[in-house]
Amino acid sequence: MDFAFSDRGRELVQRADDFMRECVYPAEATFAAQVAERPDEWDSPPVVADLKKEARARGLWNLFLPHAPWGAGLTNLEYAPIAELTGRSPYLAPEAMNCAAPDTGNMELLAMFGAAEQQDRWLRPLLEGEIRSCFSMTEPDVASSDANNIATRIERDGDDYVVTGRKWWSSGAMNPRCRVSIVMALSDPDGPRHRRHSMILVPMDAPGVRVVRSTSVFGYSDRTHGGHAEIVFDQVRVSAANLLGGEHEGFALAQARLGPGRIHHCMRLIGMAERALDLMCQRTLARQTFGRAIAEQGVVQEWIAESRIRIEQARLLTLKTAWLMDTVGNKGAAMEIAAIKVVAPETARWVIDRAIQAYGAAGVCQDSPLANLYAHARTLQIADGPDEVHRRSVARQELARWR
Repeated sequence: MDFAFSDRGRELVQRADDFMRECVYPAEATFAAQVAERPDEWDSPPVVADLKKEARARGLWNLFLPHAPWGAGLTNLEYAPIAELTGRSPYLAPEAMNCAAPDTGNMELLAMFGAAEQQDRWLRPLLEGEIRSCFSMTEPDVASSDANNIATRIERDGDDYVVTGRKWWSSGAMNPRCRVSIVMALSDPDGPRHRRHSMILVPMDAPGVRVVRSTSVFGYSDRTHGGHAEIVFDQVRVSAANLLGGEHEGFALAQARLGPGRIHHCMRLIGMAERALDLMCQRTLARQTFGRAIAEQGVVQEWIAESRIRIEQARLLTLKTAWLMDTVGNKGAAMEIAAIKVVAPETARWVIDRAIQAYGAAGVCQDSPLANLYAHARTLQIADGPDEVHRRSVARQELARWR
């Protein structure tokens, strides 16, 4: 394994670190104040637009996308430390650099499988940060951890497809700039297990698309990033030209999308854990109990040591996974992708939890970022496949060597 970065990769990491220190961290208080002033807004507050402009000026834009001619050409390994840095401020930095989910995964799909007309209509404005998008796969009435349970239908009717069903956790769909949803739906109920679904681009203003509500995450509405919506698709008619990839190829497209998406989450989660460890160290050195700094308590030192050990382990597995994706492809790295999707959220959640404990009551309120980070990390033990499904994948691949 070779984790060495190119000169360009190292230069971009330094540029991203400077951007975080000089622009993003100082903007966090402004971000919070602007959010509080706009309780009914679902779009990002004005400070995000300022950060986007600065990020573009510094050449920190669309770094997640390796696909020519659209992306920056970084490998997964080169992007890893940059994504980690953005995870230290996950509600500001990813969007500021146009590297925020679910747009990242949707742009990857459009870059890999989109027809020229689809790329012109949707990919170009997404790459410019002019619009947002959502991804509609999970459904409220079935256990969506098994994609074969998906019941939303997509049926051919002449030159159109008709989409009927109900989705939820369509991240970003409440945002007024969300213009399109990539919908995964059942197109051949009797087909082979992995040839039953298709993906189609559904404009959010198409007749029959109805956003029912936003679903909160541990009480957080995530208004500034467009929330997570429940959407009804009631006999939505869209042109057959909106089909993404080939008919009945939805499962394969989902795997192509979710692999990079999962490791990007893991990269950011390590940044979240690092931010929590920083806060824990600062807090425990600054506060005293029973006549000495909290940091001098043996149990606190154990938390700090264990946090560092877990973060380093998670980072090494993430880098190995990124290197494998670059060298043998996503399929060759499937076991590591599944493994890191278990390890990184658990690591971040554990470290953030210890930091909350060290902060005391301040750790569970809005006076620190810890409560929000905890909600984010805990959710990612379910999003993009729950831990149990990924553990099952790892076990199956391990057992296959002995069968």
